[in-house]
Amino acid sequence: MASREYCDYVLDVLDHIGGISARRMFGGFGLYRDGAMFGLIADDVLYFKVGPGNQEDYEDAGSEPFTYRGKNKPVQMSFWRVPEDVLEDGDEARTWVLKASDAALKAKAAKSKPHKTNKKTTKKKAR
Repeated sequence: MASREYCDYVLDVLDHIGGISARRMFGGFGLYRDGAMFGLIADDVLYFKVGPGNQEDYEDAGSEPFTYRGKNKPVQMSFWRVPEDVLEDGDEARTWVLKASDAALKAKAAKSKPHKTNKKTTKKKAR
């Protein structure tokens, strides 16, 4: 479970970026920017959304993905632990937030696109 105090700390550190809000969810908090969830706080640990444009940053930092216990196996999400030193530098924090926000917006857009189907039109036979 995430504490409100830690969430408030994160919001305070990221306040200079603007447009960030938090919503309580599943014992933690979701962080939102531009209508997309780019961050997650669980057990007082901060995770950001990853995608092709920023996953390497997390891997290079030795970070790990957020994982929870599913019904039969662990489930890995596309949110990775934010290195602690990132929050200590305002410019660095801004860069990581913007990349995570971009990954979240792209993922949201991909989900909202209609799936292409192989439609075959058939003509009804006139009787």
